[in-house]
This record gives sequence, structure tokens and C-alpha cells, in this order.
Amino acid sequence: MDIEALFRLAAQSAARFRNAVAERPHRPLRDYAGSVAAFDEALPEGPAEANALISDLAARADPGLHLMAGPRFFGWVIGGSHPVGVAADMLTSAWGQNAGNHTAAPSAAAVETVAARWLLQLLHLPGECSVGFVTGATVANFTCLAAARGAVLRRHGWDADARGLFGAPPITVLIGDDAHTTVFSALQFLGLGHDRVIRVATDGEGRIRADAFEEALSGVDGPAIAILQAGQINTGAFDDFHALIPLAKGKGAWVHVDGAFGLWASASLERRALAAGVEEADSWATDGHKWLQTPYDSGYAIVRDELAHRRAMTIAASYLPLAGEGERDPSHYVPELSRRARGFATWAMIRHLGRHGIADMIERNCKAAAAIAAILGERQDVRVLNEVVLNQVIVRFGTDGEAGDRLTQEVIAAVQKDGQIFVGGAQWRGRQVMRISVCNFQTDVHQAEIAAAAILSALGRVSAEVK
Repeated sequence: MDIEALFRLAAQSAARFRNAVAERPHRPLRDYAGSVAAFDEALPEGPAEANALISDLAARADPGLHLMAGPRFFGWVIGGSHPVGVAADMLTSAWGQNAGNHTAAPSAAAVETVAARWLLQLLHLPGECSVGFVTGATVANFTCLAAARGAVLRRHGWDADARGLFGAPPITVLIGDDAHTTVFSALQFLGLGHDRVIRVATDGEGRIRADAFEEALSGVDGPAIAILQAGQINTGAFDDFHALIPLAKGKGAWVHVDGAFGLWASASLERRALAAGVEEADSWATDGHKWLQTPYDSGYAIVRDELAHRRAMTIAASYLPLAGEGERDPSHYVPELSRRARGFATWAMIRHLGRHGIADMIERNCKAAAAIAAILGERQDVRVLNEVVLNQVIVRFGTDGEAGDRLTQEVIAAVQKDGQIFVGGAQWRGRQVMRISVCNFQTDVHQAEIAAAAILSALGRVSAEVK
């Protein structure tokens, strides 16, 4: 096998895909059923020639690929997989390092150590925090809440890591009514239950109301975890950390912040005030494959109490080397032993963009979101429903009732079919909305103007058909 020719072929195919961004529609050309048919065949009985196989894979997959890396993909909060991060990830795959411990993969462990320090500095979080490199914010929330579960129970004389939850003092979990669904999943995975929580009332932007939070805390007696939010998934709103964190800590609660994309506001001088006080929490979850633009999968579980973090996650065995003073084993901070070396892409992206480049990108995206909202908001038949403080815009078309729901859904469908941009739908306060999430390094005000024009064009066509 000519490895160099094989890798070159794969890289050329990847580059062709990326270079065609301007010509491709922002939607797949083929649906799921067609994609299954394209790949479906009997189990191969013999080998396939490597180069022909890679070419065939690219050809079969291409029509079913979404342009998530495109500058006008606004359907979910998804970063653009920056080419520098992709290149670093290609090397990561080629190197084949199992990032379980520092002895087996010194460079993989070392790059996590440095990248973790850089992340804490970028996000203005305490330098003593530990960082686990996980698949994304879902597992980051799980990891942080596992540390929280162990810590709050140990304060009440129970070692959950050793004894489990059978017979343990009950943990009170307080969470905002508009928290992201993955946080509820993390609670489910941890045996804390996605319904066995105190849901705290929120305001019109999805922020926890301080009065409701204080009232909910008044009945807390025993182990407690409070889950706050930096960046509500529909509105981009931030909880009032200055008000809420002292209230929670006054009851001895561990405070965790789900900051999948919003925590990155701390890296921007112009947006940092949105997250003021977030550094006083006990743990934080965020993504790299959102605003740091790393390839999937990349997320960070950040915990102030490094010992609580390690107690919740460390996997020990007699055949594994021990970490000594000044050494760091990546597997001590994540729920995996064998895993890819995620730190290389993170290190490469931070090294490539630098502090100022990351801040500029975040601000560029936020200005693009504001531009879309401003253009759409000029129309009487379009309503922007949120304060556009970050990168999220939710809009609605037509009337308040069911007719407006139908019109909004039809406009979303028309935009997706057209393919010039991609947006998604959601429910907000019981009504259908179009959700626009700006989170790509290529998206600027010019792209925003194209996006707004595409939405208004779709609205015009749909409205004409209704009439």
C-alpha cells in the first residue's frame, strides 16, 4: 500500500469538498433513505483496493453531506471546523495515539496540559481548575455534574463514587425552566433523574428569575446542585451570575454552568460583561467544536476542585502507569480510558487564531446576528422575539396565532429547499419560531445580508402562494 498516495487522495477529496462551499447549497442533495441505498450492499467477502475504496467512499457520501462548514449554516449552534483544526485532526488520526496516559502518549498528554491552561486564560476562569477533553458539552455537563454529585455527598458523609446512590442522602437539583435538554440527559445518566429536579421560573429571555431562585432555595436542606446557563439556546441570554451564585453558595450548593457556546463570550472584550460573575461557579461545560471551530468531537469539562474531578473520573488498573508529581494523565478527567488525542486540534486552533483572533471572530459573528435581526425587524410581518445580545436570533412571521405558526414553518421549509442558507425551527413560549444561530468563522455582516435577503425572499414567495 502506498500510504502517501492514499493520504494524498483523501486530503484532495476533503479539499475539493471545502473549496466547493460557494457553489454547494446549504442542504444535503440526498435524503437519508437515498443515502442508505447508496451505501447498502451485501457484506464484502474479500478486500477492496485502498485508493479505489477511498474514492468510492467520497463519491457515495458526497450527496448526503450537509454544508455545516458553510458560512450561512444557521440551523444549530455549530462551528465551521476550521481548516487548521481539520489538518491537526488529520494528523491526530494518522498518529493513532491513545490519549489515556502520559507514558503511552507523552505529546498527547502534554498538549492537553498546555491547551487546558490556554483555555482557562481565554475564558477568564480560575487557574487552578482542571480540564477534561471530552466529546462535547453533553459529556462535559455529565463529567462536571459527576464531580458535583460526589462532592456534595461527601460533605454529608457519603462516598457516592464507592457506594453508589443506594441509601445516599437525596440531592436537590435546581435548574432553570429553559435549560438545554442535554443537561437533563446528564442528570438522567447520573441517576439524579431528569424529572426529579426543581425547575425554576425564567423571564422572557429564558434567564432564571432571582426571586424564584431564592424562593426555591429556601426549602433546600442537604446536598444541592444548582445549574445555571451561559447562552440560552434560543435567545443567547445569560443567567445573572452575580445574583444567583451567592444565593446558591449560601445554601452550600455546588454551582455548575452550562456554557456550551455562551461561555465563549468571556473571550471577547465586547461581550465579556454578559458572563460577569461566571468565574465564581464550581464547574463549567463548553464546546470546542462551536466557537473555537475545532472539528468534532471536542468539548471541555472544567472543574474548580481538581480532586473532586479526578475522584469522579479516574480509571485505575495495575497495568496502567501512575502519574507522578507534575504529570497529568488525560484519562483522569474524562469518562473514557481509550480515546483519540483531542488536545492537538484545540492547541492548533488557539495557536492559529490567538486571543485576539478568537475575540474578533466571536464579535464578527455577534455583529452578523445583529445585522440579520435589524434587517428582518424592519418588516411589519416579521417579529424578532429576543434581545440579540450574542449570536442567537429567533423570529416569527405573520400573526400571533396558528396562522403565524403555519407561515413560520412554511418559510423555514422554503428557505431550506432554496439552499442559499440553512435555518431551523423551534418552539418558543408555545409558538413556532425560526431560529438563526451564527457560529462560523466565515460568517460576517456581508453573509448576514445575504441570509436576511434569502429569508425575506422566501417569505415573499410563501406569502404570495397563500394569497
